[in-house]
Parts: sequence; C-alpha cells; structure tokens
Amino acid sequence: LREHHAPAARETLSLARERIGLDTVRRPMSDIFISYARSTEVQAGRIAEALRGLGYGVWRDDELPAHRVYSEVIEERLKAAKAVVVVWSADAVKSQWVRSEADKARADRKLVQLSLDGSALPMPFDQIQCADLAGWTGTPDAPGWLKVVASVADLTSRSGKGAQTSRPTARPHAICVLPFANMSGDVDQEYFSDGISEDIITDLSKVSALSVVARNTAFTFKGKAVDVPQVARQLNVGHVLEGSVRKAGPRVRITAQLIDGAGGDHVWAERWDRDLTDIFALQDEISEAIVGAVKLRLAPEEKKAIEKRGTGNPDAYNLYLMARQQYVTGNQGDERREEAIIRLTRRATQIDPDYARAWSLMALAQTSLRFRYGREGDDGLAAAERALELDPELAEPHTVKARHLREQGLDEAARAEVDVALGLDPESFEVNLSAGYVNFRQHRFEDAIRFYDKAASLSEGDYLAAGTLQSCYSAIDDKDGMARAAKMTLARAEAAVAQDQSNGSAMGFAAVALAVLGETERAKAWIERALMIDPDNLNMRYNFACAMCVHAEDAEAAIDLMGPVLATTTLMWLNHIKIDPDLRVIASNPRFQAMIAAAEARLGTGAPEPSAGEMSGAKTV
Repeated sequence: LREHHAPAARETLSLARERIGLDTVRRPMSDIFISYARSTEVQAGRIAEALRGLGYGVWRDDELPAHRVYSEVIEERLKAAKAVVVVWSADAVKSQWVRSEADKARADRKLVQLSLDGSALPMPFDQIQCADLAGWTGTPDAPGWLKVVASVADLTSRSGKGAQTSRPTARPHAICVLPFANMSGDVDQEYFSDGISEDIITDLSKVSALSVVARNTAFTFKGKAVDVPQVARQLNVGHVLEGSVRKAGPRVRITAQLIDGAGGDHVWAERWDRDLTDIFALQDEISEAIVGAVKLRLAPEEKKAIEKRGTGNPDAYNLYLMARQQYVTGNQGDERREEAIIRLTRRATQIDPDYARAWSLMALAQTSLRFRYGREGDDGLAAAERALELDPELAEPHTVKARHLREQGLDEAARAEVDVALGLDPESFEVNLSAGYVNFRQHRFEDAIRFYDKAASLSEGDYLAAGTLQSCYSAIDDKDGMARAAKMTLARAEAAVAQDQSNGSAMGFAAVALAVLGETERAKAWIERALMIDPDNLNMRYNFACAMCVHAEDAEAAIDLMGPVLATTTLMWLNHIKIDPDLRVIASNPRFQAMIAAAEARLGTGAPEPSAGEMSGAKTV
C-alpha cells in the first residue's frame, strides 16, 4: 500500500513545495487556461484531462494555492496562457468571472469557445465560432472536440521568432486514412471507393502499434480539398494516407500515397492496375506497405487478421459494398431501401454462403421490415444466427437478437444481447443505435441519450439517432437538450435532402426539428413538400403527427396525419400509438378515438394496453 501511494505522495509534496515557493525552479506557466462555471466542474475536469492527454499544460482554478490571493493568481495564469478555453453553460453566461475572463481572452486574441448546453452566448461572444460539446463524454473524434483541439493547436503554436511551439508532438504511429477519391467517372461507383477506404481503415486498426483515426472522423473530409499538415495537426497524427480508385469493367486502378503530417512530404506512393479478382490481395499489399512505411513490423496474428476478408469472392464483395452503401446513405423509412439491401445481400450469400457480413447486413434489413413495417416472412433472426455461426466476433447480429427479445417483452435478455454487442464493438454505429433503442423503450432515458449521442457521433450524416435524441430530451423535459438535438438533426437532414430531393425520411426529420425549434410555419411547409414526394411513408407521417402535437400544438393537423397510419397499422404499432406520450394532446379527441376503434376492429382485437415500459417505436427504429 505504501508503495502504491508513494509516487502520488511525492507528487503532492512537490506541488506543495512549488506553490509555497520552496523550490528554486518553478514549473512553467501552462499553455491553456480553462474558464468555467462551478456547476460544470465535472465537464471542465474532463476537458482539462483530455487536453493534458494531448501533451498540453492545463490550468484551472482547482489548482489555486492556499497562500496567495486568488484573483492575482487567476490574472497571472490568464495572462500567461497561450489559449483560453471558455466552457459556456447557462450558469457560465450569468457568471461575471467567466465573462470577464472570456473578454480578456478575446481582447488578447486567444479565445477558444465551447458550449455544453447550447445556451445563447452574451454579446459579443455570440459573433465568434463556438464548438458544440453538448453531451460530450470524452470521445476523441467527436466533431466539436476536434474543433476545440484544432483551435488550441493553432493558438499554442503561434510564438515569437526562435520560440518553441507548445503544440503537442504528433503521434508518429498515428494515421488518418482520407476517403479515396472515386475516379471512375460514375457517381454510382462511389460505393466501391468508399468501401475500399473503409476496409483499409479496418485493416490498419488491427495493427496494435498503430493508432488509426475512426472512419466517421476521416469521412468528414470526404470531397473536400484538404491541407494535409492542417489535418495532421487537427487530428494529432504523424501520417495521412490519401488515394483514388478507378473501377472500369473487370479492372481496377488504385493509387495511394502516404504523407508526412508535419511537412506534407510524400513518404511513400504506389499505383496498382489489377483485375478485380485480385482486389483482396491488393488490399493486403496496401495495408502491409503502409505498415512498413511507418517503420512497424506486423505480428503474425496481425498479418493473419488483415488477410481475413470474410469472403474470397470479388463478386460477393462488390454486392456487399453496394448493399452497405444503401444502408448508410439510403432513404430511411422507405421500405424499398430494405428490400434493395436484402436482394443484394441474398445474392452475395448465394455466391458465397459463408460470407458472414452479408448475412449480418441482411438480418438488419429483414428485422427492419418485420418490426417497422409488419412484414411477414424472414424476420432477420435466422440470418443473424447464421452470421454468428460463421463469425462469432460480429457485433451487429446481437443487436438483431436484442430487437426480437425486446419486442417479446424480454427486457433483461435484450439488454444482455446489447451488452455482448457493445463488448465486441463499442464503436459500431448499429450497436450504439440499438443500445439507445433498448434503453429508450425501457424508459432509461439518460442511458438512451448517451448511446444515441455516441451513434450520432459515429455517423456524421445520420439524422435518425440525432432525431431520436429530441424525443429522449423531451422525455426528461430538457428543453436545452431538445434544441441542441434539433439543430443537429436539421443540419444533417437538410444535407441529406440536398443530395437526394426525394428523401422523404430526411424531410420528415427536418420538419420535426423545425417544430422543436419553434419554426412552425417552416415545419408545415416541409411537411407539405414531404407528403407530396413520399405520401406512403407512414413512419414519416407518424413523426409529423407527433411534431404537430407536441411542438406546434395543432391537434387537427396531427389527426389528419394519423389517418393513413391507423388505417394500415400493425397490432404492435397500434399498442404503441395508444400510449405514446407525444400524442397525449389528441388522445381523448373523439375523431382520434374513432380511428383507434376502427383499427382495433380491422385487427380483430381490443389491442390490450402494453406495459408501462412500452413507448412508440416509430421515432426510434
């Protein structure tokens, strides 16, 4: 026990000696000063530790010495810091101390702003960029955190001639794989170049000595002209890989270049022209060449892991990549997306019956058709079991099993499956989405928020997890949280509609977000437009009705929207509708009650009330 505590005791003694002036050599002033309100001390501490982990010296007022006037110490530290990180919150906005420190930092041109709760910033700080760290749990590749890190790196590297920069040294064995450019001259081939990029990221992640930037962060640079040294500084990596893919008929050309993050110099470059039948050997070559270029050596088990492709058939692989692209970018809420995924993955598994990832993706789509649309037939469970039989390390099939257990009311068993999935792949979008869903349905809203927030951070273009966060915050009456989630949802949904004008699902989420933000007329305009484009999207109609009830308080419009939903609803969905708190505004309305009675008659049952743990799944599936 003494040995365990001795280092900490020595460190405490050293700090105490320094602070009361007993040491002749004083520790240099910190690079970063953190300003915050006392109510956010936990979050401020997390931010400080994350910055220290990047190599910065950080000071906040938990280090105030006992023998000095604290205002003098704060002024001294504030003046010496190269960057001042102001942690805004509702209480920080009211704090004269925080506003004073922020004003001093602004005047000295070293202000870095972040917001924990989306509170309106006071003038003139509302005219300055502010990173959004709402719900941040320390994830190093969250977009808001990356913005903070980039600003801090920029400020701390500004020093006089001959002075040393204090920006942390880039990790030499850390790498970012930028999305490879599609040079095929056909936008429909985008799925292939994206798939190659994702597979290289996955392969390199299997090398224990190499730190690889997550896919969702790397793909934020897709389609953008990037300054490689700036990207390297922002992500604190030593190397950046970029390249291109040209696929034409049975041939593929891949170029790749590894770039030194500090100076932008090429470390290694290569071009391959191969038949598509060689695509797997080619991916192995690329990954192994990168490992060699950064002076690492593959362990035998790592080499074996990289060469594990899941399939040896290029045709099955190509079909899987097409299906995966549909899953990532398709119109959520449109049955045709799920049908396309099932067709593609079914063909892939016919070509290669042992292709576990294709079975897994098929299971996700079949489960969606079963529980979102009430389809009979394959419900995804058999495909999930087949995937796990072939590859027990896959996480996503466990989310399918969790969904089935949840719909049977077996909550604890469902949570157990989610826990298994999280243990296998805590960075999976699908796993975090499923964890959010299971917790939401059990009224564990705080946990649901954590998982939906993580899912949203793992897929920059996803508006489903972001949109469902609105319902979670609504359930705990967190209006600031609802507003933050609505802003995120609106931005993502608008981006999706810009890419696909017929994406009714994205329009639906955008309309709900607008209603949350109080822009009722804009919300109604989006609803009208969406219903013209995708009138049969019942999931979208349901979301619109909830928005009209909760946020626009337009009961008649909500009932009109619910008409087609109740005319075709499944028994499971009807039970959810009857107890959804978002619909409480219209629950006792005679017209709505008549629609419920008609649905019960059509289904031939009185549709008994589900348990209190049941809530509407329409906004969360």
